[in-house]
Amino acid sequence: MQRTVLIEARRIRVTGRVQGVGFRYFSCQQARRQGLLGWVQNEPDGAVTGWLQGDAEALGRMLLWLERGPDAAQVSGLEAEPCELDPGLQGFTIRR
Repeated sequence: MQRTVLIEARRIRVTGRVQGVGFRYFSCQQARRQGLLGWVQNEPDGAVTGWLQGDAEALGRMLLWLERGPDAAQVSGLEAEPCELDPGLQGFTIRR
């Protein structure tokens, strides 16, 4: 039986100690492992924001990972807002 792939997109915002701890780098690695498209970037207020797009199950696994982050991070909050798909995305990048 063939599995139906549901593609979804989320705009994310992660707060806590998430800058200066490799959060974007490890998030990028994890997203690529999950086969997701999108990006992450630091914000002036200390948060990390991003765009995640791909298979709904992989997206769910990524959101669970983002709730913890890498070992050096201390995540205090994760917002994940559903949004329209971006057909122009290619790969997963770190924005500077």
